[in-house]
Formats: sequence, structure tokens, C-alpha cells
Amino acid sequence: MITRQRLAAGICALLATLTAGVAFPAGAVADETDSTASPKVELVLDVSGSMRAKDIDGESRMAAAKQAFNEVLDATPEEVQLGIRTLGANYPGNDRKTGCKDTAQLYPVGTLNRTEAKTAVATLTPTGWTPIGPALLKAADDLNGGDGTRRIVLISDGEDTCQPLDPCEVAREIAAKGIGLTIDTLGLVPDTKTRDQLSCIAEATGGTYTSVQHKEELSDRVGQLVDRAADPVVTPVATEGATQCSSAPTLKSGLYTDREEFGKQRFYRVDVDPGQELRASVSVGADREVNPDYGVLLRAVTVHGREIVRGEGTGNGRTDVVSTGLRYPKAESDDDNAPAETVCLQVTNSFSAASGVKTTPGLPLELTVDVVDAPSKASDVASFGLGRGWWLLGALVLTGFVAGLLWGWLSRWRLAVWRTN
Repeated sequence: MITRQRLAAGICALLATLTAGVAFPAGAVADETDSTASPKVELVLDVSGSMRAKDIDGESRMAAAKQAFNEVLDATPEEVQLGIRTLGANYPGNDRKTGCKDTAQLYPVGTLNRTEAKTAVATLTPTGWTPIGPALLKAADDLNGGDGTRRIVLISDGEDTCQPLDPCEVAREIAAKGIGLTIDTLGLVPDTKTRDQLSCIAEATGGTYTSVQHKEELSDRVGQLVDRAADPVVTPVATEGATQCSSAPTLKSGLYTDREEFGKQRFYRVDVDPGQELRASVSVGADREVNPDYGVLLRAVTVHGREIVRGEGTGNGRTDVVSTGLRYPKAESDDDNAPAETVCLQVTNSFSAASGVKTTPGLPLELTVDVVDAPSKASDVASFGLGRGWWLLGALVLTGFVAGLLWGWLSRWRLAVWRTN
């Protein structure tokens, strides 16, 4: 999102600070974290026939996956509810319709019994098709319910063989539901098509993709992803912005998700009391192919449409997400009963869909809102985010000036000595 930058030197660094935007504290919405709900993870393993290939440290891909699973099961945190789902594990035939239904839950999501889970994994044998799309849909259902972290870790060595159910589109549909489910993908010795498909699945839900060539890499990465699910996180709250400020929802401090149509705008309202500061940031993701050269604009305006402050971000097609942010301090009032000011946040994007790409649903949008006590001194707001860094900047400028004078004097003295000799 928006990262606080403390710059130590140079006018160039100062300009970078002004461009980067405003500071946003990491703990701004910590009170929204659900620390009681158990995190849920489902490992989805490809058990198709291609997993017989012996190209991971001299062993088969299936053997490497089993070893990784055993190590991960031993190290899974107690608080994590873990399950295992397979795809292509049961049907060895050639009937495509039947093969594309071949996904089953090997171990149910819940409190982990390590012995039972290992025993179930040991029975697996590379068998059939690669129905990634159907497996993801079933895995999302397996993790349904509850407010804790939900994560799918997909391990596969090939493309989905059950088109036209595109697994990338399936992942986008899951993301569009706003249930906070993340899909991470790992490709075992992947070719280009497999890598592209698995990357697309991960990007659609804010997950990660990893290419795996060795057993140790597989064990380490799956273990990291399972451990990550146990980390405290903030679950975004689904909201729906309006086309005008008067009908916009009123938001409190927190993290929110929405969908915004291509080239459109969304409005949200925030109440700011005198002596408080509004800090907001927004990220819009390109979860499908878009034309290059696009941008995101975040404006704070009054209910009458007058602009207070703005933040802008641009992209060129090389990034998946564009972010920007702003700060607005409300001056203190001598009147203890002074009313809060309603500030309208306007989010506008200039994305355009590539030829043949669906424009619905809209692009995923993540909005962070934080209303905090304003800085005690007005000068703090006008310090361009440097704060006490101005002292260091001044010291560095003075040091550079003195060093320049000394170097010039020494150079003239050496030249004079050289001419004398």
C-alpha cells in the first residue's frame, strides 16, 4: 500500500518523497484483526499421470510431493486447520467428462491428526487428468465459513486439461466473491504454459507463484505458505461505493474491498472531527489483460465537490497493481461541540480493457481508511513527511558545503606548491 519513507539526503530524495505520497502506519487497522478465528489451509495436489516423471533430484514428482507433505505436516502450527484435496487421483480412463470430475478431499479441513494425514498421502499414485478449475471450486467450498485466514496452496506440474472451464477465470470468480481467500500456486518443473496459467491463478487472488525444481524448494515453500496462514491478518470488509457522494456509504477506519468498472469512479464518505487527520490509500488491480498507460486517482472532496487534496498513481502495463494515497488534517476548533466534517473520497481509474476481454465484474479495489489524532503542530503536516529528517538533511547540506570549500582550498594550495617547485 502506501509506505512511509524517511529520506536522509539530497534534494532528489526529497522529490522522491513528494512523489511517493504520504505515510500510512502499518497498525492503522489492527483493531479489525480477528485473532480468535482459526486459520484454514487446504493443500491441493495434482496426482495426474504426469506426476510419474522422474526429474526432481532423480526422483518422481509424486515422491517429491509426498516428502514435502510429510515435512509440512510435521511442522504445521497447532492453530492451523489443514486439509488436503487431490485432483486426478482416482480415474485412470480416457473419458474426458469423467476425468474432469476427478477431484476429492483426501483429508478434511480441521484439527490436524498428523498420522492420519500422512497415511492418506502415502496411498496416492499418479493416475489421471488435471482438472484444476473444478478442484479450485471444490476447495473454495471446503474452506467456506468462518472469519479467519483462508488459503489454498495448489501444487501442479501441468496445465488444466478440462477447458473451457478456465482455472484463471475460476480464481477471478473466487476473488470477486470478496471472501478473502488467497490461492498460492507452485509449479513442479513447469513449462511456459503451465507457468503462465499458475501465475494467473495466483495473481487473481493476491497470491504468489513459485517455480520448483528441487525437493528442498518444495518443502520450504509449502511450509512457508502454511505458516503464513497462521500470521495475524486484517480481513477486508466488502463494501459498495456509489456513483455520487450524497449516496455513498460512510466508512470507519479499516480495510475495505470493492469492484470498480473500467474508466469509472466510486465515492465513499468519511467523517473527520476537528483535530483529526484522515489518511487514505487505494490500490486497483489489473486482474485481466488491460491496455497500457493507465492510472488511479484518489481525491478528498467536500460534499459540494470542492477538491481538498489528491493522490495519483500511474502504470504502463508492467505492473498488476497501481496504488496511491493522501492525507487531510482537520484543524482544531475552539468549539468543543464543533461538528465533524464529512469528507468524500473519490476513486477514479483510467484502465481500459484489451480487445476481447470481459469488462465485468469490475476491477478489484482495496481501500484503506484511517482517522487518527492530527499532529500537534501544523509544521509537522507541512514537513513533507521528513519530520526530524530536516535536521539531518540540513546537516548533510552544510557538511557538503564545508567539504567543498576544504577541497577547493586544498586544490589551490597543491597547485600553488606545484608551480613553486
